[in-house]
Amino acid sequence: MIGAGPQAGIVIEDSRVSRAHVELSLVPEGVAVRDLGSKNGTFYLGQRVEKIVLALGSRVRIGDTDMAIEPDLEALSRTPEESQYRGLYGASPAMRKLFGVLHRLEGTLVSVLIEGESGVGKDLIARALHEGSQVHTGPFVVVNCGAIARELVLSELFGHKKGAFTGAVDNRTGAFEAADGGTLFLDEIGELPLDVQPVLLRALESGEVRRVGDSDARSVKVRVLAATNREVDDEVKGGGFREDLFYRLAVVRLAVPPLRERPEDVELLAQRFASSLGLPPVPEDILDRLRRHTFPGNVRELRNAVQAYAALGALPEAVRSADQLGAALRAFIDPEKAYQEQKDQLLHYFTRTYLEMVLARTGGNQSEAARVSGLDRSYIGKLVGKLGVIKR
Repeated sequence: MIGAGPQAGIVIEDSRVSRAHVELSLVPEGVAVRDLGSKNGTFYLGQRVEKIVLALGSRVRIGDTDMAIEPDLEALSRTPEESQYRGLYGASPAMRKLFGVLHRLEGTLVSVLIEGESGVGKDLIARALHEGSQVHTGPFVVVNCGAIARELVLSELFGHKKGAFTGAVDNRTGAFEAADGGTLFLDEIGELPLDVQPVLLRALESGEVRRVGDSDARSVKVRVLAATNREVDDEVKGGGFREDLFYRLAVVRLAVPPLRERPEDVELLAQRFASSLGLPPVPEDILDRLRRHTFPGNVRELRNAVQAYAALGALPEAVRSADQLGAALRAFIDPEKAYQEQKDQLLHYFTRTYLEMVLARTGGNQSEAARVSGLDRSYIGKLVGKLGVIKR
């Protein structure tokens, strides 16, 4: 119970707050908010409410005080001993901690933002969240926000009415309606156009959607998950993503570490992939080479590597090339010498060799070399003079 009186569980020092103002109680859908007959009322989205169930991350106003209803993230982050969760596997502390959060989110409908590089398995985590929720028997609908033409995003999310625009030859159900009673997974949410974001926010806050070209709103009950490989905090600061939508989607944030930061998981995952293909255990020499690889493509690249080994009896060229590069670096690096000196020398050799090769490819054309390399034309010229590049 929240109010200005001493008996309140949370005491608010606000002259417009009643002694016993509002009661909050935890329910599977989020938090039930019940006004206790206060004089000045409880407000959500500018409307006075008597009783309402709100998702975590929502904000209400009592008197002159704004309240944010947030999860206890510290309590969510305890690390369990399990190395798997609903088809996800990982022995590293980082993944076991992630599994602990997933366990504690079971039965809730809280919004979750899954963050991580491409290939870490954000879609699998979204699926696991759905399977562990109260709406696991409902639909699981996926929308890749980065794969939709800009002018069709609203139609994809909310549907459209026949004749709403050129090409709208029939009524169309959007992703929100299709996911009613289940989960909507918005992948690559950072790609969502800025002008669509307030429409999405209204749908999340009100639980109502309106098809493009339609005047009637439809009520939906959808648990929303989102994922991105972008630095969304930077996008918010730069104005590329709405702050209010970010806080609505990121009630709980799950950061999935790249595979290079959890080498303990390489053997476990490789053996799981091999087993799923009906193969015997991966031999130690192959595992050793996989452990040394940095996997820029993360778990997806590891899975592909095991599949290539299963089909060809050899690892992909990318893994073999990494082995060769590692061997070359070991021959170059002297652990008795200072780090910075050797790093600068290695960078010097790389830059000069790269420029020589790209200029050879472009016939000495520095403008074309700038296009290929992604460097500024004037910077190419400075590097050529500074490093003594030979245009072969």
